[in-house]
Amino acid sequence: MPFNTPDYQAVRDAILRDIANQVPAANTASDGDYAIRANATGAAVEGLYQHQQWIVRQVFPDTADADLLERHASLRALTRKVATAAAGTITFSGTVGSAVPLGTEAKTVAGIAYLTTAADVIGAGGTVTIAAQAEAAGAAGNLAAATALTLTAAPSGVLSSAVVASMIGGVDVETDAALLARLLFVLRNPPCGGAAHDYYNWAMAVAGVTAAYVFPNRRGLGSADVLILTTGGIPGAPLVAAVQAYIDTLRPVQADFLALAPTAVPVNIAGALTLAAGYTLAGVGAALNTALAVYFNVLKPGDTAYLSRIRAIVSDTAGVVDYNLTAPVANTAAPVDATHSQLATLGTTAWS
Repeated sequence: MPFNTPDYQAVRDAILRDIANQVPAANTASDGDYAIRANATGAAVEGLYQHQQWIVRQVFPDTADADLLERHASLRALTRKVATAAAGTITFSGTVGSAVPLGTEAKTVAGIAYLTTAADVIGAGGTVTIAAQAEAAGAAGNLAAATALTLTAAPSGVLSSAVVASMIGGVDVETDAALLARLLFVLRNPPCGGAAHDYYNWAMAVAGVTAAYVFPNRRGLGSADVLILTTGGIPGAPLVAAVQAYIDTLRPVQADFLALAPTAVPVNIAGALTLAAGYTLAGVGAALNTALAVYFNVLKPGDTAYLSRIRAIVSDTAGVVDYNLTAPVANTAAPVDATHSQLATLGTTAWS
């Protein structure tokens, strides 16, 4: 049966009741000495009960505070994943032959800075695309393609404006909820010498990995493939290589292991909308894009993007009275098999 922890008032009243029972003539009124002492004792005892309740919460990882959650995780060789910086490419423009040196800095309107991680020169078309990385780690560094940047100090012959070609992979420090989820998974799925869940645990331990999917025997008996995702979607080659290198130190020596990034299968969506009074195409289109992004974000490698689900999202969006969806015209398959490792993603959207 549960123990009902008494609060300050219950403790104080119990003390005064015991005094009155044992010394009937005692003055237990609120302005008496006994009441003053009972008030002080009740407050102290309530604090002890609260501390005991705190101690009990720390015993279990799912109720422990952050520092003790990390202690629980450390007993299973788990540590909180650090933040990772977004990486990708930036397109620079300028005079043909002008150099863009290593470490060239460009910033967004919000002041988020990016540094080139390679050097190159403006090509024949007047542009060059160079690898770059966010100066600070975290998800704030992820940018959509074509986001405008401004160079802090443009080199000679290079325009002060640039655009993002791609910039993904920035991940914040692992949250308590995410660390707890990994710990509970290990507790419920103990290490088993290279079982499928071991590969999942190993992949999820790498900073920057936000989702992992294990496909045993995908390339034949004895093979184990892990497809990983990061914030913003499909990861770049450096993160895939990091997962490969880490798991290679842990996997059974005879295992044929391969870390992979899924191949994107963009699903372009277009349609003509009939809107209710008071709604604008810009507002409804933005709501549609948000709802569609939510749908595609929960798809896993191998999942089919169903036309019926896309139609349902369009018809359920506030302000849409009727619509004529012109793309896609059928379900979009994204198989994972011996030769494919695909993930359906949201492509372009066009509403009229």
